[in-house]
Amino acid sequence: MFWDEYSDWKAAEAAWDRQADELKRSHPLKKLSKLPNMPGMAEKGIKRKGLVYLLRHDKKKVFWRHVFKSPFRYAFRLLQSYLKKPCYKRDGDFFLYGLSSAEELYNDPEALLLIGFSYCHKPFECPSGRFTDACLHDETHPVCGQCFIGKCVHAAPRQAKLVWIPTIHYIGEKIFDAIAENRKRKVRFLITACEMSLEMFGDWGNMVGAQGIGVRLDGRICNTMKAFELSEKGIKPGLTVVLDDTKRRILDLLQRGARR
Repeated sequence: MFWDEYSDWKAAEAAWDRQADELKRSHPLKKLSKLPNMPGMAEKGIKRKGLVYLLRHDKKKVFWRHVFKSPFRYAFRLLQSYLKKPCYKRDGDFFLYGLSSAEELYNDPEALLLIGFSYCHKPFECPSGRFTDACLHDETHPVCGQCFIGKCVHAAPRQAKLVWIPTIHYIGEKIFDAIAENRKRKVRFLITACEMSLEMFGDWGNMVGAQGIGVRLDGRICNTMKAFELSEKGIKPGLTVVLDDTKRRILDLLQRGARR
């Protein structure tokens, strides 16, 4: 990994940024549309619609299989989460689930950390394809070398499990599997997603007992159920982004994890 070639974090990040700046000049990527960013959520009743969507489109029966192993426990947790308004604590672009602050992400050294990136903010030119769960993250590639996701992958703590998220059912399955495979360890997550997804499905994270941070994406986000459903099929002509201040916060968190 790129970070391993340097003696300290500061030197590694500076070297990455220098290389990224050179690649931006020699291989400029398609930028976010100059059209105004999408307005906030325009959909009403999204939690109900989200529940219907999850169950109706669960082709692999992921939620049915896992939830019905402990139906009463999960039903009780889900009801508790629904009664909270909202079901998270917000800190800027960080949506905290089961945590009182972002710093608590690492307060259990034995916890499994799951780091996930929505396909929506992969570059249009992504060599692995946008609507996939793959990521080349080759620092020598002209696209990967200037991609924020690629930077995070190289900077992430060694012990973290990394995933690239094409659909809500995909990340749901990964979280359920992580909990099932690590029964004696807590599962923590750091995941990028649009605000609509964080609102719509946050209760399910609370239901399974996973704690973590959902990072709000900006740019050409989904703000209606129709747009969300098209995005779940890979129909996403717009590009979402992580804002600069939020990028800094994510990298600071990754650095803290790398120091453990």
